[in-house]
Amino acid sequence: MRLFIVFLIGCALHAADPLLYVGTSGKGIYAFRLQAKSGKLSALGLAGETSNPTFLLANPNHRVLYAVNENGTSQQMGSVSAFSIDSQTGKLTLLNWASSRGGAPCQIALDRTARWLAVANSEGGNIAILPLLADGKIGNAVFYAPTGGHPTSVAFAPDNKVLLAADRGLDRIFAWRFDDSTGAIVPNNPFVTYGKTGAGLRSIVFHPSGRAVYALDEIDSTVTVFAFEAESGRLRQAQVAQTLPQYVANNSPASMSLNADASRLYVTNRGHESIFVFAIDPRSLMLTPGGDAPTLGATPRGFAIDPAGDYLVVANQDSGSLATFKINPPTGELTPAGKIVTSVPKPVSALFVEQ
Repeated sequence: MRLFIVFLIGCALHAADPLLYVGTSGKGIYAFRLQAKSGKLSALGLAGETSNPTFLLANPNHRVLYAVNENGTSQQMGSVSAFSIDSQTGKLTLLNWASSRGGAPCQIALDRTARWLAVANSEGGNIAILPLLADGKIGNAVFYAPTGGHPTSVAFAPDNKVLLAADRGLDRIFAWRFDDSTGAIVPNNPFVTYGKTGAGLRSIVFHPSGRAVYALDEIDSTVTVFAFEAESGRLRQAQVAQTLPQYVANNSPASMSLNADASRLYVTNRGHESIFVFAIDPRSLMLTPGGDAPTLGATPRGFAIDPAGDYLVVANQDSGSLATFKINPPTGELTPAGKIVTSVPKPVSALFVEQ
């Protein structure tokens, strides 16, 4: 009986340690397990082979992982792959893949019903809507819309009625009305919101309240805050905040993400080699600088916050390393935790999956 209880406790502790998947600009996706008590990452090896899986996303039940295959410049090269997740071993099994209908797909977004994927095709100059089947597999694209530039980010509004796409080539945000019963998109009115010309509008993320959109500008090293009107789909610029404590030449922000309660926004800086934290005012949703921390590696790209909100892991692409940081709950500040992992070639994104 005593051995049985010890076994159950061991299983519970193991289950509490989440899986971390790391996408690369290489041959596959790597898996790790985060030790919740120490912040140590235990390597599980190459979880699944697939070409250039630079952005990862999991469905809400955490049983299927989706990855863009950022390949080529023609409309026949880019794709999105679906994998089933083995929660015990971390291994990924390919379910299928589907054309993204464009070249160099760089981001995907899942709608609120988890039945549709939107994909931004940077070199294809378009976005596409792909259906998700009951078994997690991806169907062929059902809707397709050109932007005329280089779209690099897509985001569904929290009410699921609007889809936005950030276009890095045009410094514009495009808006479509979205029908989650069919996956159909039609241009919103207004259709286009103009960012600052030459700012390098790279990615967008909705505040979960649906009242604000945060847009990352990679040339200007800024985050632009837009007030969002759900009824009309209109965006109105409300704030521009720097992602650096001071000016740094040749800096280029790469990725941003909110923490679970949307009280903080984190941004990685390539060049300054840091991750910057903003506090978010709960009423106005505006940003206040909260400091930065060195990422302990070269060219920080994507990062992930563990499900408990205790740790943040950042992927340093050019040093081939993962750095783990402990999050200070009151301030959001980061302090190094655990050992730096140097066993991942060209890591560019990170995703935690709950057990």
